[in-house]
Amino acid sequence: MPDTTAAFIQHDHSACQSKALAYVTEQCAAKGLRLTEARRRVLEILLESHTALGAYDVLQRLNTEGYSAQPPIAYRALDFLVEHGFAHKVERISAFVACHFPGQCHAPAFLICRSCRTVAESRSARQVNPLQADAQAMKFSIEDTNVEAEGLCQSCQSEQGA
Repeated sequence: MPDTTAAFIQHDHSACQSKALAYVTEQCAAKGLRLTEARRRVLEILLESHTALGAYDVLQRLNTEGYSAQPPIAYRALDFLVEHGFAHKVERISAFVACHFPGQCHAPAFLICRSCRTVAESRSARQVNPLQADAQAMKFSIEDTNVEAEGLCQSCQSEQGA
């Protein structure tokens, strides 16, 4: 399996969606987690594309579909998905994406297109963590890292004549 997602290249996106949704459904059942209708719908919304969505984007979608217009419904569902590794928060743009490698131990790094907000996830952050050697030397135990790179995807480069 490659170390990055197919977010920036042509691929069968329906396979991404169905595989991730099936995995999350299975894991919730196995771990006794409640995959409520709202949580499932938020995950489905995140899985519709590789574009990062803010909590209010998700809330707006839920509202148009008849869910409560109160922010807690979106935030609680997003918190649940992030807490259990089914989604990630991309801090740089304060948005969320579905995890592209659910069930696999990884420390994700994100490639973020500043134009279309497409986000590709890479599992290689743990392999190239430049802080690891310094942390070991200082007897510091790294528990979490957040690697995010912003730029332009090939499609947006073409549109902008770069």
